[in-house]
Amino acid sequence: MTAEAAPMNRPRVGLLTSIKRLADRYLLMTYTSLAVIYLLLPVAVIILFSFNDPIGRRNFVWQRFSLDAWLNPLGVPGLGESVWLSLVIAFVSTLFATMIGTLMALALVRYEFRGKSLTNSLIFLPMATPEIVMGASLLTLFVSIGNPPFFPLNIVTILIAHILFNISYVVVTVRARLVGFPRHLEEAAMDLGANEWVTFWRVTFPLILPGIVAAALLAFSLSIDDFVITNFSAGQTQTFPMFIYAQARVGVPVQVYVIGSIIFLVAVISVGLTTLAGRRQSSG
Repeated sequence: MTAEAAPMNRPRVGLLTSIKRLADRYLLMTYTSLAVIYLLLPVAVIILFSFNDPIGRRNFVWQRFSLDAWLNPLGVPGLGESVWLSLVIAFVSTLFATMIGTLMALALVRYEFRGKSLTNSLIFLPMATPEIVMGASLLTLFVSIGNPPFFPLNIVTILIAHILFNISYVVVTVRARLVGFPRHLEEAAMDLGANEWVTFWRVTFPLILPGIVAAALLAFSLSIDDFVITNFSAGQTQTFPMFIYAQARVGVPVQVYVIGSIIFLVAVISVGLTTLAGRRQSSG
């Protein structure tokens, strides 16, 4: 009886082994591909419809291929000013948030001080707080300081808000780069006669630069597309996301899709160059 059952079980075992091998080889790749397609599908629609020539103002139905919007990407009144303002706010807030966040990450990783554990916990609060709650809190803060308000809602209040929520992301990103940092290289540099300042700029800074650049890119992307917090702290100032929200009621022009496509392509190229530089540094 056992001898007869064994040949019948062998095909089943072989089939299960083949299925397991196929799953090990293709399941993860298939799952990853579907996840990437799911994430990039809206971006692909944006790029596709940036070449559309719609009838009227609503760019929801494909009509025909056209390069008119790409040849004149700022042809809509108010679009150029809002894009320029968003770029200025993103650059300035990224610069300040990156400097402050990098110094905070160095302090949290390298030094021991009273309240370090509490500071580590508080760093995550701006990341965990809902944007609408943070925006309302900032609005209350700006309006309540002074009589009349010491902070009138304008580009300054937007910068303060963006620097505030960007610092947390910079600290977390740079701190991840500093964990496991080869301190023996700094010690070797100082043994060879370099002081703390020279050691930082010649040894420490080049090694943590990929993490700083990654943090800056993250802060820039978060700043340039933020709407909720900006809407609470902008007053009459109109950034690019606020311009899109205002235009969505009557129809988003094709030029908005063009600007979005340009921002996406620049971000992808920047991330690619940063990754390539990090790999070259690691291999070197």
